[in-house]
Amino acid sequence: MNAREKAIAVLEARIGHTFQDRDLLERALTHPSVTEGARPTRHYERLEFLGDRVLGLLTAERLLALYPNEREGALSPRLAQLVNGQACARVARRIDLGPALRLSAGESKSGGRDKSTILGDAVEALIAAIYIDGDLDTARAFFMEAWSEEFAAIGEARALDPKTELQQWAQGRGLPLPIYEVIRRTGPDHAPEFAVQVTVNGLEPEQGRGRSRQAAEKAAAIEMLLKREGPR
Repeated sequence: MNAREKAIAVLEARIGHTFQDRDLLERALTHPSVTEGARPTRHYERLEFLGDRVLGLLTAERLLALYPNEREGALSPRLAQLVNGQACARVARRIDLGPALRLSAGESKSGGRDKSTILGDAVEALIAAIYIDGDLDTARAFFMEAWSEEFAAIGEARALDPKTELQQWAQGRGLPLPIYEVIRRTGPDHAPEFAVQVTVNGLEPEQGRGRSRQAAEKAAAIEMLLKREGPR
């Protein structure tokens, strides 16, 4: 296994998803510079187009859950802070996306693996690839983990602790504490994926997935919050 293959394995472990379609993953990690002066190679630009829309949807969805009483005019600035090239580049650095990228020799020598524009575009392409290879829930699980620090940076600490948020939601309505149960564990040992079900007395259970039990519990809590009235 060469250095880039190792970087891709590390990346999959960090995002909590092992790709079934390896060509799709390769395309998401391929910069357009690779096609210059060579035979046609599929790169990430089309995936980037889709990933931008998936990211926007997931961010808007989360903001609506966090701010149930806010008007559109108050939500739009927060959306802009969370869905932009610099935010995407920061996320890419946190998941160590750079070493897994496929760049031309010239782009690589010029420091392309740490260029914010390249990293931002590539992480959007990666979101699209996760969505296609998995589904919207898979993309959401990655998003909630990867963007947690971005939510915290705009002053929303609750984004880091949806389980506490759900607990407060339940207690505020006189309900027992939520109960979490692991219902499935899949994937290889180096990149497991957990499915967790959360139950709140009197309500339909919801499920979440993540690369750890804790992440899956958070994802399940988010699902419950998204489908119920937000906490007051």
